[in-house]
Amino acid sequence: MTCGIIRRVPEPSQPMYESFAAEFEAHARDGAYNAHYDRPALLELLGDVAGLDVLDAGCGPGLYAEELLARGAAVTAFDASPEMVKLARRRVGSRAEVRTWDLERPLAWLPDAAYDVALMALVLHHVEDRPLALAELHRVLRPGGRLVVSTSHPTTDWLLKGGGYFDRVPIEETWQTSWAVRYWRQPLEAWCEEFADAGFLIERLVEPRPAPTMAARHPEVHQALERAPGFIAFRLVKA
Repeated sequence: MTCGIIRRVPEPSQPMYESFAAEFEAHARDGAYNAHYDRPALLELLGDVAGLDVLDAGCGPGLYAEELLARGAAVTAFDASPEMVKLARRRVGSRAEVRTWDLERPLAWLPDAAYDVALMALVLHHVEDRPLALAELHRVLRPGGRLVVSTSHPTTDWLLKGGGYFDRVPIEETWQTSWAVRYWRQPLEAWCEEFADAGFLIERLVEPRPAPTMAARHPEVHQALERAPGFIAFRLVKA
């Protein structure tokens, strides 16, 4: 999670991560917040996925899908960015179905109750129509199925951006030096309301600690995340 100056985000016709997909892949492979923070936390929340049907929603370059496959899951993945999909397909080959699809649209190609688990890793805060996305993920999960979600921590957003903690506003900014992004900032109760409205119960809430591997690779970030969380993660159950 890298913050910078505010700038114009890409036009809606171009998926947000499309223009910097390859740069993001290179960054996320060993980046502090991706490789040593979010991925370890979400993989732990997912638990044993061997033999399960898993949907990776907003799969990016396929780093999570690759690990899920290694752990014995049957994986279906999609992303709004065609470039991200190319990278994911290159990573997982024929071992998983990967296609281009936007979470702002109904998942019309997926049948009801088809998956045991769904994953949304640092995706939901970029989605404008979150009620639709969550309702669709609820629909494609089997009874008792789980959705694992991560997003930026509401208190971190508040402390970085100022204003009121209870603000529900879109943020437009630049990460790294040129990655124009847009995401939603809102309080914890708003996230919980959206989950409940979609028919999910919160089974577990985690404020991740950095993985031990971060200490050597990114010592300053490790020290900061030992003091205060950067992300928050949820394991939700289809009610």
